[in-house]
Amino acid sequence: MTAFRGDASWTGYDLISGHWYSGPGQVDVPTRFLTLTGKAVGDTVTFSVGGTPVTARIVGEVLDTDNHGLLMLTDWGTLAAADHGLVPDTDDVALRPGTSPDAYAHALGRALGGTLGPYADVSVNDRDPFFRTLIGLVGILTLLLAVVAGLGVLNTVVLHTRERAHDLGIFKALGMTPRQVIVMVVCWVAGTGLVAGLLAVPAGVALHRYVLPVMAHAAGTGIPGRYLAVYQPWEIALLALAGLVIAAVGGMVPAAWAARARTVVALRAE
Repeated sequence: MTAFRGDASWTGYDLISGHWYSGPGQVDVPTRFLTLTGKAVGDTVTFSVGGTPVTARIVGEVLDTDNHGLLMLTDWGTLAAADHGLVPDTDDVALRPGTSPDAYAHALGRALGGTLGPYADVSVNDRDPFFRTLIGLVGILTLLLAVVAGLGVLNTVVLHTRERAHDLGIFKALGMTPRQVIVMVVCWVAGTGLVAGLLAVPAGVALHRYVLPVMAHAAGTGIPGRYLAVYQPWEIALLALAGLVIAAVGGMVPAAWAARARTVVALRAE
């Protein structure tokens, strides 16, 4: 049981359903708590505080796996009514963006006369280093996939350009400029890249919406809706155009080769 004295809605618990408690007699619990107790949001739960039974209503389901998902979050007044000698043992402090947690800890220690001690655990509302590393690895993997896709386009366009070298020679003999050759070769793959993006992006979004709940279920928790609705319409549009961009970039090298090729050599190609 964790009881907060004051507004604790900023502490970072993501709601899956219901709402954050608004006063004494209300609790928020994780998915696993509801699963093991057979309760649901809106039901009441009775627990003991110092031998005194306390009844509270479950008003929200939160995403949390600490303590095997058996945590209860409530207002200070819920427990204080049964235990008048209750005292806090932890202070949660939110730091403004850009504030150094180490500098804050030292300053707080000096202000308290050194009583902060070695047991202080100061954190900021920022991503954990593990998640920053994970996001960096995902970004690198995405970049590598884009490079591999570009190389695949490059290989395809090189083969296609060599097969049509004679046709290119005829076009150039009739007056097609090198710039027009580049545009024509890029257009060979641009349409395919655009169609691929339009098909792949909805498929990826659908896969994300399927896989994430399955992973969460394996961990014994639910998923907040905002974890699934993560893409804005303009982001989806840009991602759909990514196939066009990759195709255009991958086709630039063979297009430049075709533009520089001598007309006589191209006409002799079979």
